[in-house]
Amino acid sequence: MRTKNAKTIHLKDYRPPDYLIDEVELVINLQDESTHVTSRLHIRKNPASEAIKPELKLDGEALQLQNIELDDQPLGKEAYQVDERSLTVPNVPERFTLTTQVVIYPQQNTNLEGLYRSGGLYCTQCEAEGFRRITYYLDRPDVMARFSTTITASQTDYPVMLANGNCVDERELEDGRHQVSWKDPFPKPCYLFAMVAGNLQFQQDCYTTCSGREVDLRIYVEPENIDKCGHAMSSLKKAMAWDEAQYGREYDLDIYMIVAVNDFNMGAMENKGLNIFNSKYVLARADTATDSDYQGIEGVIAHEYFHNWTGNRITCRDWFQLSLKEGLTVFRDQEFSSDMGSRGVKRIEDVRLLRNHQFAEDAGPMAHPVRPDSYIEINNFYTVTVYEKGAEVVRMQANLLGPGLFRKATDLYFQRHDGEAVTTDDFVRCMEDASGRDLSQFRLWYSQSGTPVLEVEAEYKVQQSSYRLRFRQHCPDTPGQQNKKPFHIPLEIALLNSEGRELQLQLRNEAEPQGTRRLLELSEADQQFTIVGLDEKPVPSLLRGFSAPVKLRYPATDEELMFLMARDTDPFNRWDASQALAQRTLLNLVADYRAGKTLELAEGLVKAFETALSNETADKALLSEVLQLPGESTLGDQMEVVDVEAIHHVREWLRHALASRLRQRLLAVYQQNGSQSPYDIDPVSIARRRLRNLALDYLMQLHEPEIHKLCFEQFEKADNMTDVMAALSSLANTDCPERDLALAAFEKQWIGEPLVMDKWFAVQANSRLPGTLQRVRALMNHAAFSLRNPNKVRSLIGVFCSMNISAFHKIDGSGYAFLADQVITLDRLNPQIAARMMRIMSRWRRYDDQRQALMHAQFERVLSHSEISKDVYEIASKSLAEAADDQ
Repeated sequence: MRTKNAKTIHLKDYRPPDYLIDEVELVINLQDESTHVTSRLHIRKNPASEAIKPELKLDGEALQLQNIELDDQPLGKEAYQVDERSLTVPNVPERFTLTTQVVIYPQQNTNLEGLYRSGGLYCTQCEAEGFRRITYYLDRPDVMARFSTTITASQTDYPVMLANGNCVDERELEDGRHQVSWKDPFPKPCYLFAMVAGNLQFQQDCYTTCSGREVDLRIYVEPENIDKCGHAMSSLKKAMAWDEAQYGREYDLDIYMIVAVNDFNMGAMENKGLNIFNSKYVLARADTATDSDYQGIEGVIAHEYFHNWTGNRITCRDWFQLSLKEGLTVFRDQEFSSDMGSRGVKRIEDVRLLRNHQFAEDAGPMAHPVRPDSYIEINNFYTVTVYEKGAEVVRMQANLLGPGLFRKATDLYFQRHDGEAVTTDDFVRCMEDASGRDLSQFRLWYSQSGTPVLEVEAEYKVQQSSYRLRFRQHCPDTPGQQNKKPFHIPLEIALLNSEGRELQLQLRNEAEPQGTRRLLELSEADQQFTIVGLDEKPVPSLLRGFSAPVKLRYPATDEELMFLMARDTDPFNRWDASQALAQRTLLNLVADYRAGKTLELAEGLVKAFETALSNETADKALLSEVLQLPGESTLGDQMEVVDVEAIHHVREWLRHALASRLRQRLLAVYQQNGSQSPYDIDPVSIARRRLRNLALDYLMQLHEPEIHKLCFEQFEKADNMTDVMAALSSLANTDCPERDLALAAFEKQWIGEPLVMDKWFAVQANSRLPGTLQRVRALMNHAAFSLRNPNKVRSLIGVFCSMNISAFHKIDGSGYAFLADQVITLDRLNPQIAARMMRIMSRWRRYDDQRQALMHAQFERVLSHSEISKDVYEIASKSLAEAADDQ
């Protein structure tokens, strides 16, 4: 079984490497049936090693060793040992060169780690531990070396051959082959190694850095996609300029390359100078990509570019420190996207993702700190906790220090640690040294798992003209962690008067007010603040901008929520108030439904929605967020035991009831936000389309032939994929003649476009109509679907199991059995993707006894299957361990 290697790795066991590698010379010979890799490693003993005379042990998997030499002298078989995971040379000098020749088979590499062939394209993915599938090496991030790479292949089949760094040589060889050499002058860990070979075309541009250097920019794609690179190139140039302005970071090589590939486990990879991207995050044209696609491309392009400094020039010492690069870089790409579009809406989108997914992870068996203590398979820890919560931890430090000191701290970080592999403690220490602050307690955000709960009490005293806020924090137990210490929580607040104006804030014992907004710092389990000089009872605006990743519990009345929804000066809190009001309404309706009562529409919610829709001057981007109801998974998280049927029924009922009451207003909004002008992706146009399509989605709940016709007309006549997909999504959820017509027409038009067909799969997988699982099974036999392509798996299987809550959790357990079937099959092909699918069911204890039993049985079935990978084993075993702990 593959799980025989499933041992647990602990942070506490970290030791510096016994050896360091200064230079790497790679020769990669691509042949029809196999690939030959020769590596020449310049190695020396690490002065920091604790061993007196250590043996050299290199990582290696799926390699066929052909030859090995020490200082150019062949080694006999008695001088080394090889097993399926390593090469060991017991006796080596303190400084030497080691040359190995291996054979690998990229054509057979379906797990898409190391070097693999995707269609007619060779490419690599080495993070986290893929380089060991290319050659023998010290495959750990704290070993940083300078790489030289030479690639040889057929010039006809692979005219383009790329690697890290700058191109230093090109030459033709005999028999129609050619050779290209690349040299990267910057030391890097092997997880940042990359190479690509194939028949590619490129779009070229240039960028002049702040110091006057010219950088050659190239985006490589397959020939048929060359007309879809413009937005990615524009996004790259914006990111380069933004990083110079905001962080003083200039690009450091002569060339920056991006390659788009169809088969890729991740979104993209920041390999030094040669970023390899999932084509989903590069290719865009108005008729093939939605507004969300355009925004996603801009954000991911920026993310990978920003990694050049926060990840590449400074990398993580070990994989427990993954958030050092990912949390910081996510924060940076969030801020970039906020500056490029609507800051308020971007913050809402980021918090929605955090609450829906990261808070759920914190509350389940896979809960772990931002800096984990242990893992079995590191690929399982590329999580929303490490990325998104890690970004929130950086954001809190930025808020605590303020813009000036935070910039000073990041400048210090870049200056102090350039070229090093470091830890999250090193990053926080730079924050401390630049600001003079003690962040010892703040470090708990890195080491303690779980989501803190913040209980708030408020009391206004008329005679004293004072307002007291009391905060009590606690963090629930999580696997392996009980009795958490209080966190250091930055909480931004404002107080509003009856007209919505921000009041001056003066804490007791202060001589005068300190402005209208205040960042309170909570550091105790129970803490109070008293604001004085208030002539009327204020309405509190708490946790503004979501200044900390906590669950806020404040007993706001419906009237207060409606007031904040209409008047709060903080865009995030306006949205949050609307969600709290809608969530309260929905949960009350769920209680009525379960009690057998007739459902009645809350007039307060109707009035709030009507007022919002009637506001001619409203920010349309924010309004479209405010008018969306909380999702089924969000509602389920508020219940002790998730009632799948009640939540689904009530949410659908409320959508229909609101559409019915607001029909004319919704129609007016739909008509007013139409446009005859050409498609544009500026923020104003995106906001208009978003609001218009939201109105259409509500109207489609009415099941009226007239509205069906309106929706189908949009589908047929729209000049952009955003409006086409909005109409198609609504039709896919509606039992009407136009549904099949639209799906068939879309398929016929886009059958040759893989990324567009992913959208077609997804809308059907997420359909709320009966028989969706049967439809998903049938679609798995479609010519455009393949289990070997991660995008296809995510768009069909992933969407059905993670987003179509009522269908996946059908009481007969068919959804659970379907997921387990796919996990077992996928695990033989691609363990990373299989494990991510398995994770969908990890919170099985949140459901009723019958569903728990059905899911438990599927976990047991997966675990009992022969040849299970350690990736899937870790997810399944930890999920079941929660049940054992409860008994």
